Amino acid sequence: MSCLYELQSLNPQQRSAVEQVNGRLLILAGAGSGKTRVLTLRMAYLIEQKKIPPQAILGLTFTNKAAAEMRHRLATFIDPALAKHVTLCTFHSFCMQVLRRDIAALGYTREFSLYDEQDVQRLLNTIARDLLQCNGELPSLKPTVDAIRSARNKGLTAEQIEGTGSDWHDQFTGQVYTRLQASMRAYNAVDFDSLLSLTVQLFVQFPEILHTYQNRFQFVMIDEYQDTNPIQYRLADLLTAKSQNLCVVGDDDQSIYGWRGADIKNILAFDKATVVKLEQNYRSTNTILKAANAVIGNNQQRHVKSLWSDKGDGEKIEVFHAPNELEEVQSVLRRMIRLKETGGLRWNDMAILYRSNSLARQFELGLMKAMWRSDRKYVQGIPYEVVGGLEFYERKEVKDLCAYLRVIVNPCDQEALLRIINQPRRGIGEDTLDLLTAYNRKHNISLWQVLLDVLQGHTATEHLQVHNRAFKGITQLVTILEEAKLRFATVPLAPSLQWLVQQVNYEQAIKEEVKSQQMRDFKMENVQEFIASLAEFDSNALNNPQADCSLATFVANLMLADRMTQFNVQQRHADHVHLMTFHSAKGLEFPACFLIGVEDQIIPHEKSMQDTGIEEERRLMYVAMTRAKNYLTISMAQLRKRFGKEAISRPSPFLFEIPKHLLCPTDWRN
Repeated sequence: MSCLYELQSLNPQQRSAVEQVNGRLLILAGAGSGKTRVLTLRMAYLIEQKKIPPQAILGLTFTNKAAAEMRHRLATFIDPALAKHVTLCTFHSFCMQVLRRDIAALGYTREFSLYDEQDVQRLLNTIARDLLQCNGELPSLKPTVDAIRSARNKGLTAEQIEGTGSDWHDQFTGQVYTRLQASMRAYNAVDFDSLLSLTVQLFVQFPEILHTYQNRFQFVMIDEYQDTNPIQYRLADLLTAKSQNLCVVGDDDQSIYGWRGADIKNILAFDKATVVKLEQNYRSTNTILKAANAVIGNNQQRHVKSLWSDKGDGEKIEVFHAPNELEEVQSVLRRMIRLKETGGLRWNDMAILYRSNSLARQFELGLMKAMWRSDRKYVQGIPYEVVGGLEFYERKEVKDLCAYLRVIVNPCDQEALLRIINQPRRGIGEDTLDLLTAYNRKHNISLWQVLLDVLQGHTATEHLQVHNRAFKGITQLVTILEEAKLRFATVPLAPSLQWLVQQVNYEQAIKEEVKSQQMRDFKMENVQEFIASLAEFDSNALNNPQADCSLATFVANLMLADRMTQFNVQQRHADHVHLMTFHSAKGLEFPACFLIGVEDQIIPHEKSMQDTGIEEERRLMYVAMTRAKNYLTISMAQLRKRFGKEAISRPSPFLFEIPKHLLCPTDWRN
């Protein structure tokens, strides 16, 4: 299918955005305005009509899910053989590709490990204990962690922040950051934040490497640009400094991740650019859009725009103020049952949205107890799904096996080795581990090298000795891992992991740790499911001989999987109500949405006292409101338990920003 046919279905603003080819372009895409369609059609237009080689196009997103969706759509607009040559990936995946190729220039090896937040937190705790000489409970490191993350998001090194402050805490942060950088380098590891900062460092220090990527990617497009941080802006600026062909798509009114480092100034101050506004909404009724426009219009830091729809006005927004949170639950459930029984909606069409996870508990209990009519009889319990449960790759047994694979790829991976060194138990107790890690920190060498030295008797400088049981355990672990490295290099990944699970006797370890047979079976099913994921990876190698299907690639892809809670599209096929936070709902839509607990100090949150904080909370309210397609209900409770005590709640000030004629105040008892 030619993309020219698809262009005919676009509105004038969408078409203008697609056909704007050269230079900097800012597409302000309001909620539900078809931004993904516009972005992928623009890629198709460049390839098919402007004869731009697909290899010259780079599309950057924030989630693998978004990248996969664009890749799928692009293949429907143009020849799939051409579409597959477009680079569509997340910022982190792109930086991983760059570093896998060129990180040696910065003193790492290509087999570097990628640490997740827990790995980094454990490493920071160790560093802090050494600096503070603390054997007991550590003081909170959250301010230090936040300061380091902020520095990295701004592209600042430890040397640039150390000593910039006058108080003790600033100096301590600089010391921790310096030690963190040194430790990560010693362990040949990077984390998610440093994937970005190291790539920028690489481009700045080695212009010839940057020129390679500038010459390759002539057109760069960024989705959800309002969520970028300073280092992501710097990366995009470097890549397009030569061509100036940078197209960014986003909505400043949906910038809700400031707490995670996103800087709304990136989209507000995107200069020297053509600006196209997409204001026609294809999702919601005009009543919902007018209410949302009225709320967000009170923000000062924004591009002026106003969403509209050709769907008609639709139903007014229901608002009620229940006496307490239990009555609020019952009132919402009555409305949901009514929509199910007389409105023609399925449970699947409804979502309960909340600012804080703590608000969900009472609704879960209410949903389990609710009575409703089905097939001429009453049924107890409304099926529901809480978005944000424990993800598969966060389960202990899966993380254990992931750690084994990480060490096989990179033996210097300190945190992964610490996880598996005595898992399953092999006689390497806490005292031995303290001895080994103290030695490795003092000499700034990897723990793996310490284990090898112990086995080979190369620690004469301090005569590091371990008892016989620990020595036997170290011997067993090193032997298994060295043989595993050979197997994974020559045998398909799935059977190699199956062999490893048997060699370490992991099933027996589960039996010793877990008493419930049902839980044992569940854990072993997870182990087999993980092995199956490697089998699928192996099959891709057979079907695509050109692909890199090494264990290192599998581990890298695994670590780069979306860590943000993402809504599983397959869940939409099951008929159940969806419970999720305002943040988790971004990017989704439902025929009926129930915004619960819309009270002062909940939304806006009590901690958002500064003007910019209030504006982000207002944007969050706007995002929640615009998830609804046809029915929007807003509820509150006059009394709500907070910190174990019942207190009077006031309606959110954002409610008073909605014009009264758009609201339908109702009795909570109806």
